[in-house]
Amino acid sequence: MKQALADTYKRKIDYLRVSVTDRCNLSCTYCKTDDFKLLERNEILSLEETARIVRVASSLGISNVRITGGEPLIRRNIVHFIKMLRDLPKINEVSLTTNGTLLAEFAEQLLGAGVNRVNISLDTLKRDRFIKISAQDRLDDVLRGIECARKVGFSPVKLNVVVIKDVNDDEILDFARLTLTDPLSVRFIEHMPIQKSHSYVSLAAITKTLEELGTLFPTSEIVGNGPARYVRYDGAKGTIGIIAPMSHSFCNRCNRLRLTVDGRLLPCLMSKKSYDVKQIIRSKGSDEEIKELILQVVQEKPRAPVSEDGTKRIGKPMASIGG
Repeated sequence: MKQALADTYKRKIDYLRVSVTDRCNLSCTYCKTDDFKLLERNEILSLEETARIVRVASSLGISNVRITGGEPLIRRNIVHFIKMLRDLPKINEVSLTTNGTLLAEFAEQLLGAGVNRVNISLDTLKRDRFIKISAQDRLDDVLRGIECARKVGFSPVKLNVVVIKDVNDDEILDFARLTLTDPLSVRFIEHMPIQKSHSYVSLAAITKTLEELGTLFPTSEIVGNGPARYVRYDGAKGTIGIIAPMSHSFCNRCNRLRLTVDGRLLPCLMSKKSYDVKQIIRSKGSDEEIKELILQVVQEKPRAPVSEDGTKRIGKPMASIGG
């Protein structure tokens, strides 16, 4: 029996986050920095090149893929790409993270192509605030996308809410109330700063606010490959997840690698070092060379990365890395 892919800390690595674009139809303040620049077309991996990397990675033990961006649904032929991944015999699950603005158009196609789950990024339920955060008036499109995802059969539909102090932390209970009547999984995520440190709303503070609405009970019914811890209110149709990368590190059980849209493999979200797999492909390198690089990246996964001053910071804009 083939041994599972594992790093030097004996963590099983079976999850690859794949960015297919650095472009987005929103301009959320926490995703980009002022000096962010879009890549040139020739710098971006083709979907065929990306699928090749996933295929080789799957031969080593990667079985779960999450498609990210930018906004992945603006990438041309994205549904065809998903079908390419689902045709790989060793890929068990394909999921997708989206801002939801185009989901009403794509939901049925995504389900038909074999997407197992969709995560929708939504940081506010207030229209004026949505415009302020994203620079676009698209809240109605997102809400329509959520409803379409539910109607075509995605279950659960996950909402990712990045909680930012003095920006949207007063909406925690508004989001939580959605789970009382709808079979949604609302996931509150501690804000991870980009480059500069930033105050965030901690797991403890989020939980304290949630408890104002009622007692929270642990639940294990949600499936997925991420670090969320799930709870629910008594009698609620949906669940609540909390992802706490700042106050409660989940590095000890990290199971993922990241592939950026320009063909670089990252062992960790906060890694300063990346590994150029695109160069191997475009110099007509072999699958064996790609395998060797993937194995090297896995062995380079740190136990628990922090910045030089001891704080956790992302070194590059999320749009460059992949959400």
